[in-house]
Order: sequence, then structure tokens, then C-alpha cells
Amino acid sequence: MSNSVTIIDLAKELKISPSTVSRALRDHPAIKQETKIMVQELAKKLGYQPNTLALSLLYRKTNNIGIIVPEITSYFFSSIICGIQDVLEPEGQHVIISQSNESYETELKGIETFLSSRVDGMLISSTFNTNDYSHLEKLRQNNVPVVVFDRDCEGYEMNKVLVDDYDGACQAVEHLISQGCKRIAHIAGSDQLSIARHRKNGYIDTLSKHGIAIDEELMIESKFFQMEDGVEPTKRLLSLPNLPDGIFAVNDAIAIGALSVLRERDVKVPDEVALIGFDNDPYAKFSSPTLSTIDQPVYEMGMLAARILLASIGKSDHNSNFRQEILKPELIVRESSNRGKI
Repeated sequence: MSNSVTIIDLAKELKISPSTVSRALRDHPAIKQETKIMVQELAKKLGYQPNTLALSLLYRKTNNIGIIVPEITSYFFSSIICGIQDVLEPEGQHVIISQSNESYETELKGIETFLSSRVDGMLISSTFNTNDYSHLEKLRQNNVPVVVFDRDCEGYEMNKVLVDDYDGACQAVEHLISQGCKRIAHIAGSDQLSIARHRKNGYIDTLSKHGIAIDEELMIESKFFQMEDGVEPTKRLLSLPNLPDGIFAVNDAIAIGALSVLRERDVKVPDEVALIGFDNDPYAKFSSPTLSTIDQPVYEMGMLAARILLASIGKSDHNSNFRQEILKPELIVRESSNRGKI
């Protein structure tokens, strides 16, 4: 037979009803084990493939889960996606990934595509520019459960899995202070982005806690989160009459960009300028000197987000009783900040 074998074909061959074949293929408890084996063996022999579109219409489930992330190639988001897949795929869920490239318009199109494809649930980490959540509300109105991860949709109540960026920043700055740094700069991310704003607030509050004056000249915003975005801010810091003796970068990529400028200018790291990033990207431990950082449990974030979504699918009350999970980051001390002081 051809690849278009149907349940009716199997039923005719076995001289049983199509409904019995259908239930046998779904391992229904009302069907005898010998019948199940007989049906499944013939289905395999003839190359039967279920009509997923028909099944999705029948059961109102596609077993498809949509994921939207700002980028796919970074270690950070690829690790989260791995965590998501490792939870969803063993449960028979199919993962469909969309990359927004930090474009709000692309994010909107992704949502529309997933809605028209009748996904059973959505996982999303929004763009820099996302501050209107009406597209997420549209998912809710269509009874599609959503879990937000990494980047918070502040003021919008829904399932969320986040990292305590504020605490991570506090740990980073506390460490630089413990190493004797008194003039600590911060290469920040955009204030539009919740994670960048929380890290900046952690930096400011920790300095204030230790009686260190806040110097606006030492806070420079990077354009994006790539290595090259750490270059110009570091050059600006090194042009100041009173140089910083420590730098806390909003992420590891920015810190690596900063490190390239420090090495180019023959600034001794960590003796003259101690440096720390955020994320614990794999390349951080292979830089020269190796980069101190704040480790985020990214794989675990993906797994937890997926588990929360799975628990929400099919529930009539998934638009209430929301969960918000905050994961704790951890300080990783390496050569770039370690002056051997306690």
C-alpha cells in the first residue's frame, strides 16, 4: 500500500471496526492487548501515519509548543531551549522555535503564526522593545497558556520563570568591593529591558550600602549585548581623568569586549582594573585572563518553564493562579577580578 494508508484501510484488512483500530492505536484500555498488538503490527507493516491535522481538530490538541526568543545562536538561549526540549519532547510535545531578533514586529508576527497553527502553549522571552503585552493577552483570550522566561513582562500577571538579576548584580559588586575596588564602573544594558534595569539597581544599591558615592560618569549604557558593544563604553571609561579600578559588565559578552580594550591599552587586569561579567558563558573560562562572572541556571530555567507550561495545558483555569519562580544566581570568581583578597 501507499503512504496514504488510513484507519479504514487497516480496519478492512483486519475485519474490525475503524473505531476499534483508532482506540487500539491510542492504547485505549478498553481494547484487548492482542487486538492492540495486531493493529499496531499491521500499521507498522503498511507504513500507516496518523493524520495529525485531523487528530488535532478531533481532540483540539496539536501537541505543538511555540517558543519565541530574541536569538537562537547564543549559549544563553540555546541552553534554555535545550532544557525546554528535554522536558517537552519525552511528553510527545513538538517544539517550534521563532527568533525575534530583538524586533517587536517580528515577535508579533511570530505570535500570529503560532495562533494560526493552533499551538497548545507558548513560551516567550520578549524583545528589548516589548512594553505592550496585548499580543500576549490575545493568546490568553484564545485559551493558549503562556510562560514568560528570563525577561519579565513587568506589570502583566502570568506564569513567569526569572532569575534574580538584582541579587546577582549585588554579588558581583560586593565581590569587587571585597577585592579593594573603590571606583567601580558599570557597563549597563538598556533601561527598557527588565534584566538590565535590575542589574543596574543592584549595582547602585550595593555601592550605596558601602557608602560609595554614585558617579554618573561611571555608568555607561551599551547599545546591545554583543562583544563589540563593550568596546566603546570601555574606551570612554579609560578616557576619564579619574579611572575606574573595577568594572561590572551587564553580561559576559560586554565584559569580553571590555577586556579586549583593557589589554590593548596595557591595563593590568585585575591589578589595575578588576572585571566581572554576568551569565557564565562557556568562553568566560577560556579568556585571558579568565573571566569572573555570575552564573545563571539557564538550563534549569528552560526545564522549569516547560514543566509549568505542561501543567497549564488543558486546564480551564490556566488564566489564573499564576506561578512566578525566581531562580538564584551564583558568583564565579576567576582571574579577571581575583586580587587574592578576602
